[in-house]
Amino acid sequence: MNYNEIINSNKVVLVEFFASWCPHCQRMMPIVAEVKEKLGDRASVYQFDVDKYQTLTEENDVESYPTFIVYKDGQEVWRSAGEMPGDELYREVARFF
Repeated sequence: MNYNEIINSNKVVLVEFFASWCPHCQRMMPIVAEVKEKLGDRASVYQFDVDKYQTLTEENDVESYPTFIVYKDGQEVWRSAGEMPGDELYREVARFF
């Protein structure tokens, strides 16, 4: 599945770009898992390791980690970088249901 297919795979899609060596990303891992569970079928969640997907990271102008991007109907509607509470991340995604 290519990136365009991913961002169009559901009405609302949350994408996270992370680095396995990044302490902020490591702290966000269980939070993102919790948010993914809470979102259920209302949104898809995809995570990309920036070291494995360098071209994709560059194409999406990701410069700090973690970076979260929400797409609605294939269009970017929200972006944020850094740690955040799970309820805040959930609220940002849920705004676009």
